[in-house]
Parts: sequence; C-alpha cells; structure tokens
Amino acid sequence: MSVIAVVDYDMGNLHSVCKGLENVGAVPKITDSPAVIEQADAVVLPGVGSFDPAMQNLRSRNLIEPITSAIASGKPFLGICLGLQILFDSSEEGVEPGLGVIPGKVRRFRSEPGLTIPHMGWNQLEFPQPDLSLWEALPADPWVYFVHSFYVDPIDLEVRSAMVTHGSQNVTAAIAKDNLMAVQFHPEKSSSTGLKMLSNFVSLVKTKVAV
Repeated sequence: MSVIAVVDYDMGNLHSVCKGLENVGAVPKITDSPAVIEQADAVVLPGVGSFDPAMQNLRSRNLIEPITSAIASGKPFLGICLGLQILFDSSEEGVEPGLGVIPGKVRRFRSEPGLTIPHMGWNQLEFPQPDLSLWEALPADPWVYFVHSFYVDPIDLEVRSAMVTHGSQNVTAAIAKDNLMAVQFHPEKSSSTGLKMLSNFVSLVKTKVAV
C-alpha cells in the first residue's frame, strides 16, 4: 500500500484530511518526522490559519528542508489551503519568508461594496489546466468549499490550474507544476467532488509507485 505523509506542523485539523484520504483507499500517516516524509510515497501539506505562525512552526520543527526536498524529488505532493500559500515567496498577511517553491506573493482580497471577506462557502472553479490528473472525471465548473481571506498570485501564470471568481476578482484557486499540486479550497470538505480529487491524487501516487 502507498504511504502518504500528512505533514503535522500544528496548523489545522489534519484528521479531516486523513479521513478523506482513507475514504478513497489511501494510507495517510500524520507526521512531523523528516525521515517519514522522505520515505513516504507522497506528501500532503494541509493547513489552516496564518502565514507567519505556519512558517515559524515549520522552521522550529526542522521541516522546511524535508518539504522542499520532497517536492524536488518528484514524488506526488499536494498542498491544501494554507499549505498552498506557504509554497510562495511571501504574504501580505505577515513578514516571514515563505518556502519560495513557487515564485509569487500571497495577497489579500480587495474590499468591494457587498463583498464578504473572508471568501467562505461554495464556489465554482474554472480550469486553465483542464487535463490535470487531479481534475480527471470531474464535472464542468465544479463547486468546492473555500474559507480564505488571502489568495496566491504566481509570477508564472502557466502554473495556475484552477481559478475562482469572488466579487469582481478572478484569482488563482489551485496551482500545478510537474509533481507539485496545491489547492486553496478544501477538497476534504467539498463533498463527492473533493473526494474525487483526493481519489485522483491517490491514483497518481499508486501509478508512480508501480513504475
């Protein structure tokens, strides 16, 4: 069975992510061990909360190098919510440097009349990368669940794999580059659509292991 390391850095409820992965046949392992992350077949980096505490916690647990090495190794990697944002260089939310894996910045939604911030609830995705394995067999413009006040703004627009519109602002909802995928929304809270995404990720992991 493929082992998926779910990185524990005290930022959010890991158990809902693990339950989602278990529901689609994966063996998730919650860990803050660099050795376990290195040996795992794939890595999931979830997260809920603020940018600076996330980076401080990763640093204090000596997890920055294991995470960046896992991405560089080519194994399947999935970031979720805050786990997407900390892949970037920096955030308007704080002063800590991010992991810098994806060049760009995390920005706050602009205030607009009648616009609710945070962006919370169900919204529809558009797919600039419709052939991404994570989106396989999904309905057109699927609905997923968001909770965020900040969004990622990559320098290289080619990495954008999903977009979402909140008010008049069309922003990046997911990125993908090679083995690295990361989403702003919560697949584990996005009903059958989210479970299908997790299932697609697990299928990708099994395919990589079998090669």
